[in-house]
Amino acid sequence: MLRRRALLRAMGGAGAVVLGIRELQRARAQTRREDTMTHFSTPAFEAGNRIPREFTCEGQNVSPPLEIDSVPDGANSLAIIVDDPDAPSGTFTHWVIWDIPPDTTRIPRAVPGMEIVADLDGAKQGENDAGELGYLGPCPPIGDGPHTYRFTLYLLEREPRLGAGATKEALLDAMGGIRLGQTRFTGEFARE
Repeated sequence: MLRRRALLRAMGGAGAVVLGIRELQRARAQTRREDTMTHFSTPAFEAGNRIPREFTCEGQNVSPPLEIDSVPDGANSLAIIVDDPDAPSGTFTHWVIWDIPPDTTRIPRAVPGMEIVADLDGAKQGENDAGELGYLGPCPPIGDGPHTYRFTLYLLEREPRLGAGATKEALLDAMGGIRLGQTRFTGEFARE
């Protein structure tokens, strides 16, 4: 920051224009990266629609299969967070998994609740907000109406320096300066 200020003083108004143009070019490059970003979805349900019972607390309570396509070359690691912003006590985290290799195209149904997932080349899982390891399916209060569940994929420059079993907050902190972008789809679920 000090270097930029000194450069601006030395260059006068023209320097500000040059630096402003460079910042604009960087912002446009970032926007282009996000526009051509990875496709992230599930074959289990259409984005925005009802999550099948199988993947909730009323069913088998297993993670849905996920599909990932077109990861940019600069991404060297992936992470996924599933949460419910409509939970009565604030956003509730249902799943955190990271250190997913960038060439992963499919995450299978029913990822086991273990710290290290060998079938995903050593991906790490953390604690959900129930204090359990791995995926915890949607389970809103009965009669609460449909909740929206966010499935967010993060593209990272490198693997976060974070041990297995961590919380969502710890993962977000560890990803702080290494995020290249993110993409998301949602699903809805209500208990009658």
